[in-house]
Amino acid sequence: MSSARSVLLLSGGLITLAVLLLLAALLSHNFRIEYVAAYSSQSTPLSYLVTALWAGNDGSLLFWVWLLSIFAVIVVLQRRDDNRELVPYASAVIMIVQAFFLLLLVSVASPFSQLPFAPADGRGLNPMLENPGMILHPPALLAGYVGFTVPFAFAIAALWSRRLGNDWLAAVRRWTLFAWLLLGVGNIIGAWWAYVELGWGGYWAWDPVENAGLMPWLLATAFLHSIMIQRRKGMLRVWSMALIILTFNLAIFGTFITRSGVLSSVHTYGESAIGPFFLIFLIIALIGSLGLLFYRREEIRGGEEIEDLVSSESSFLLNNILLVGAAFVIFVGTVFPGITEALRGVRIEVGKSFFNQVNGPIFLAIILLVGLCTLIGWRKTLLRKLGRDLLWPLAIAVVLAAVLLLLGVRQWQALAASFICSLVFWVILYRWLQDARNARQSEKGNYFRTFWRLLSGNRTRYGGYLVHLSIVIMAVGVIGSSIYDVEKEASLRQGETLTIKGYNLTFQGLQLQETPDKQVVTASLLVYRGDSYIGTMKPQKYFHRSFEQPVSEVAIFASALEDLYVILAGWDDAGTAAFTVLVNPLVAWLWVGGGVFLLGGVVAFWPDRGRRPAPAPRAPSAGTGDALEEELERQITQRRRSRARFCSQCGARARPGDRFCGSCGSPLGKGGEGD
Repeated sequence: MSSARSVLLLSGGLITLAVLLLLAALLSHNFRIEYVAAYSSQSTPLSYLVTALWAGNDGSLLFWVWLLSIFAVIVVLQRRDDNRELVPYASAVIMIVQAFFLLLLVSVASPFSQLPFAPADGRGLNPMLENPGMILHPPALLAGYVGFTVPFAFAIAALWSRRLGNDWLAAVRRWTLFAWLLLGVGNIIGAWWAYVELGWGGYWAWDPVENAGLMPWLLATAFLHSIMIQRRKGMLRVWSMALIILTFNLAIFGTFITRSGVLSSVHTYGESAIGPFFLIFLIIALIGSLGLLFYRREEIRGGEEIEDLVSSESSFLLNNILLVGAAFVIFVGTVFPGITEALRGVRIEVGKSFFNQVNGPIFLAIILLVGLCTLIGWRKTLLRKLGRDLLWPLAIAVVLAAVLLLLGVRQWQALAASFICSLVFWVILYRWLQDARNARQSEKGNYFRTFWRLLSGNRTRYGGYLVHLSIVIMAVGVIGSSIYDVEKEASLRQGETLTIKGYNLTFQGLQLQETPDKQVVTASLLVYRGDSYIGTMKPQKYFHRSFEQPVSEVAIFASALEDLYVILAGWDDAGTAAFTVLVNPLVAWLWVGGGVFLLGGVVAFWPDRGRRPAPAPRAPSAGTGDALEEELERQITQRRRSRARFCSQCGARARPGDRFCGSCGSPLGKGGEGD
């Protein structure tokens, strides 16, 4: 182990040195290096000189392997008694992945390749990349992809070493949550960036690269819920292993898509020679890991069975099935054009309508299940108790649906989706308020202190509540902007007015501005809502001297209810300008929901000072026989007998004499068990 630690520490130091050298070359404008000349120039701002590190294929691969080296160092330096036997095997897996990327960097994707001579200036960064999103989106996305290597490595370590209990889960939960959070935040920032920069009025086009970031996030979500059942009940062991294996391989698949040029996307690095290498590595990793799982399947023993359909176990399992189903649909739609081109020579594209029509109901079912899971306890929940808890949230959701009907909403899809989102939103709040009320009965204090005590006492539970609320908030934004968006195109002479959904936009004229590196054409429009003046919107079109394709800078007037979105499409010599104007309802809810998602993820990731739930029974490491069977049965029986010492809602240990759970505030039954 000491030699492996030394190798990882040394490689981490050398890779860090390589990153610093490339950064120094970018900051010093060393255009003799081909990568520096391709992605920077004398006029590139300092902040974007740093982002040029991951702007190109070669630099992003170096950044990828640098992140992996940092994570590897953290793994070997962590002192955990519960996984020390797995670390050597996990380190070996990480080193194999690291070696593959280093091989690419020293062979076909070196960012230090030099030109025969140093040009006077570089080409510069693509104008669309000079956006604040470039500072945050790629690093978050790449860190999410890379982060899944660690839980994958521990899963393979557990399979290889035959330590198939729950020790590997303790090692990977926080790593998975870390990668899942960064990948989710990266996807949200990417959606915002596309909305404000690409100039087509939307934020998600079901593009192959966008899908590549969503698929592993969905499977990681399923994995995080699956291991909750495994840790508590000893169930879904093979399923959990398969989920994290597929999550890692989908992360590699996403890296392959962005660099191979196999699937067309506005987000790819273009065609590259490394595509075949990634495909070979992906095939080997997928077959090898799933093959090892299949070989060990008989040794991965499950624990208890689902006792009742109305229980957290069954609802979590259904949640997993829906999440995996959504990821499968996205995968099929993503690779279908490439498959048809390979088999028939004709590329058949899959449009947005396919993804929306198939995944829309699946995502709504997942959201509905989120609400029900909040009210359902472990083992069994009485239907009358579930109905009682649903009463007030259901009443509020019905009232909201009635209000929407009175306001003129007639599309059943919008009504159904709004009803579900409202129901789930109020279910989560109702449960949180119920926990706070119960906690106040056992310990006096104001609601603010009670909320804080609940949050700090069980960060996993209430961080999850915040994440679930964020999903509902973002779903409202998606529903409003996709069903009720309005678009209008018009050509206006100076002084003419365009009217759309109550907005009046009066064209004031065009203005040309010259800078050393670009021409900027700006259109001015006075905007009124009825008789009220809102402001002047100035959409622009950039013509960069180093890039042939013009870049649109949209003008957006954003509010909580809707966005007014204006694109300057073109103009003629007479001064007539063509505009595309959209009114996108509730888009702001997406960004607010993204902020709540980040907050909830950080809360859930932060170390929990609360009591830890009882561990699930360990499976024997290997072998068969009556003694092992008896030992496993003894562990299961012991766990069943000790259930009364734990809250059935959150799993926290109950102190003798407690009427309410000290962690979540739920009422406790006889002996300390939650009702």
